[in-house]
Amino acid sequence: MKIIHCADLHLDSKLEANLSKEKAKQRKGEILNTFVRMIDYAEKENAEIILIAGDLFDRNNISATASNTVKNAIYSHPGIRFYYLKGNHDSAGIFTNPEDIPENLRLFDDHWTSYHEADGRITISGVELSGSNAGSIYNTLVLDNSTFNIVLLHGQEAGSTSKSKDKTEVINIKALKNKAIDYLALGHVHAPKTERLDARGVYCYPGCLDGRGFDECGEHGFMVLDVDTDTLKLSYEFIPFASRKLYTVECDVSGCISSAEMISKVDEALGSTDCTGSDLIKIVLKGSVDIDCEKDPDYILSAFSDRYFFAKFYDETTPYVDPNDYALDSSLKGEFVRGILNDPDIDEADKPFIIKIGLNAILGTK
Repeated sequence: MKIIHCADLHLDSKLEANLSKEKAKQRKGEILNTFVRMIDYAEKENAEIILIAGDLFDRNNISATASNTVKNAIYSHPGIRFYYLKGNHDSAGIFTNPEDIPENLRLFDDHWTSYHEADGRITISGVELSGSNAGSIYNTLVLDNSTFNIVLLHGQEAGSTSKSKDKTEVINIKALKNKAIDYLALGHVHAPKTERLDARGVYCYPGCLDGRGFDECGEHGFMVLDVDTDTLKLSYEFIPFASRKLYTVECDVSGCISSAEMISKVDEALGSTDCTGSDLIKIVLKGSVDIDCEKDPDYILSAFSDRYFFAKFYDETTPYVDPNDYALDSSLKGEFVRGILNDPDIDEADKPFIIKIGLNAILGTK
C-alpha cells in the first residue's frame, strides 16, 4: 500500500515579506496548485492514503479560493483517503460542520484517535497537541504490536533549536520509543528529516511542500511510503516536488574595487548552483573591500532581478582601510581617518565602519 506523508503546506500564506503584491499572489496560486499536483501524483502512482501532518493552512482567515480548492481536491478523489491532523496554524480548519466532511476524509482531535486500513493490518493513530494534553499523550498511546502502526503528530522535537515564533507543542521523541510505532509521521519542521526512532521504527518530518522564504532553501516535497500488507515491511523515499526553489548565494568579493567586478563574482557563485531563472535567490556579499571601492547595491541587484523570478541583495562586506593611504594626506579626509585609526578608545573592529560613514559625510556620498 502506497501512502504519501506531507506537512506544513501553509496554504494561503500572504508571502508579502519579500515579494511584490503581484508576485505574492502568483506564488500563493503556485503553492496551492502544488497541493493539487501532489494529489494528482498520488492518483497516478496508485497511492491510497495521504497523511497531512499539520499546518495545511497558514492562518485562520482562509480565502474562498483556497478553501474551495482543497475541498474540491478531496471530494474529487474518492479513491484516496485523506488523514488530516491540524497543526498550530490550523485552529479553524474548513471542515467545522460534520455534514460537510467528505467520506474519504479522516480527522483527529485532542485525544488519541485510531483508524484501520488494509483489513486491520495497518493502524493510523493521531492526536492534536495542546497545552493541556502535550504531557499526557505518551502514557495513553496503546498500539497493537502485531499491526503496522503509523502515528501522526504535529510539533517541535524536544531539544530543537527552532527559531519559530509560532506557538507549538514539544514532542518528546524519546518517550515514543518502544511503543510499537513503525512510522512516526511528524509535522512542523520545514526541512525534511528522517531518523531511526528505535529498533522497530523511524520518525520523519517531510518538510514543507513548497518553500516560501529564504529560511526554507533546499529541496522540498513529500515522503512516499510503501507498506507490504503481507509482510508489513516498509520502504520509503523523499520526492522533491516544489514549484520553485529558493537559494541563498554567499559570495566573497574581497579585493573587488567596482560593482562590475562584484557582479562577475556573483555570476561565478551562481554558476556553482543549479538554480534557474524560475527560482528565487538571495545574494549575500561577504569579505573585505577597500573603503574607497565603488559599490552600488542597486546596480548589482539590477543585474540579476530580470534573470530570476525574484532576487534580493544583502551587503555583509567589511570595509578595509590601509593606513598608508592616508599617512601623508593633509586634507580634512586624511586628518579624520588618522584620528579614528589612532584613537585607543574606539574598538578596532568598529573603526572601518566609522571611517566609512565619516568619509561619506565629508564627501557627500552614500
